[in-house]
Amino acid sequence: MSVTPDNAVRTYLEQHRESFLDDLAEWLRIPSVSAQPEHDADVRRSAEWLAAKLKETGFPTAEIWPTDGAPAVFAEWPSADPDAPTVLVYGHHDVQPAALADGWHTDPFEPVVKDGRMYGRGAADDKGQVLFHTLGVRAHLAATGRTTPAVHLKLLVEGEEESGSPHFRDLVERHRDRLTADAVIVSDTGMWSETTPTVCTGMRGLADCEIELYGPDQDIHSGSFGGAVPNPATVAARIVAALHDEHERVTVPGFYDGVTELTAAERELLAELPFDEAEWLRTAKSYGTSGEAGHSTLERIWARPTAEVNGIGGGYQGPGGKTIIPSSAMLKLSFRLVAGQDPDRIEEAFRGWVASLIPAGIRHEITFGAATRPCLTPLDHPALQAVTRSMSRAFDGQKIRFTREGGSGPAADLQDVLDAPVLFLGISVPSDGWHAPNEKIELTLLLKGVETAAYLWGDLAGVLH
Repeated sequence: MSVTPDNAVRTYLEQHRESFLDDLAEWLRIPSVSAQPEHDADVRRSAEWLAAKLKETGFPTAEIWPTDGAPAVFAEWPSADPDAPTVLVYGHHDVQPAALADGWHTDPFEPVVKDGRMYGRGAADDKGQVLFHTLGVRAHLAATGRTTPAVHLKLLVEGEEESGSPHFRDLVERHRDRLTADAVIVSDTGMWSETTPTVCTGMRGLADCEIELYGPDQDIHSGSFGGAVPNPATVAARIVAALHDEHERVTVPGFYDGVTELTAAERELLAELPFDEAEWLRTAKSYGTSGEAGHSTLERIWARPTAEVNGIGGGYQGPGGKTIIPSSAMLKLSFRLVAGQDPDRIEEAFRGWVASLIPAGIRHEITFGAATRPCLTPLDHPALQAVTRSMSRAFDGQKIRFTREGGSGPAADLQDVLDAPVLFLGISVPSDGWHAPNEKIELTLLLKGVETAAYLWGDLAGVLH
């Protein structure tokens, strides 16, 4: 295993800290909001800025890859060791919309440093966590005396993550040969807290659908026809009521087939996290917990699959009464999936289950959106151990704990298409306010991310051979 000297790394970071933060501030001034067409040119400018910065960093290859939407950036820095493993870093350069009127204390696209934090849209999500790899690889080289990284290093930084990554999988499939890697590092995630450094080990997948239910060809009188013809709104309610049993388990046949269950050791590791359920409920703006029986709150949001009703509608909903049998009703549902579940099999099983609940006289259509597959890295995977060792060095030997992510993202596409393990390296904390007004990054933690990256390439070079 190649070892990067800690003191040399920290000396290099201290010498280059200010210029690094200046670079980040310059990038944050570009309002690369992918969701707003008026910022299309800014998203392109953000990609051009990053490609130029990566070349300045030392990457021999830095290219802008077009998509049918916003551009991505690809960079590559081969190792002088031809047998070195290949590592691909993923992040995104687009940001959420932001305006002073939303509640920002300062202009969201004019970064401000105050009390050890940099405020600005994208500071944490995700420009800060992408850019720390530029200083990290330079520190890795300076501390080891190398002229190339210890791994074949690649970066893929997309421009549409905040818009749902609609063209990302196609991009990865088109460039599969150039993106081939032995491991993928995702730097679009975070830690438990400022004092509890953690590594995320997996994300849930997502499948969502809309059900349209049709009864009479028009709304009809409930006195003349009620009780004698099927009501699509009633059918919608029955589908929702049947979706879970009394233990809050999903009743769709085969829904839990293949689910990777938590081991006793994994449950113990989750229990080590300083989880305050009352505080979590306050964050959720909720007044009680609920979910699958036999599982803790963290297990429910990280390691168990779910079925949720996102929307329900049908019939008259204006003021006063309107005694009708509505002609139609609709449901919007989403399924968060965990390792071992296949979105295609879930869709097939759900379609069959819904069909079994539809009475004669009701027509229905089910439309599924593009699915995101779950991803999970086993705790004993050598690459994951390299990430935790490198982070522990950056955090002065502190124990690194493990989390998962309840949401979904494009990381699973990388795992699926490239057939490579996905590791998560992020140093953002919940108080950073992703997508919220006054988004910020803790500068001390940002430099810890740089330091972790500086140690990581040498460690991965040893364990992935």
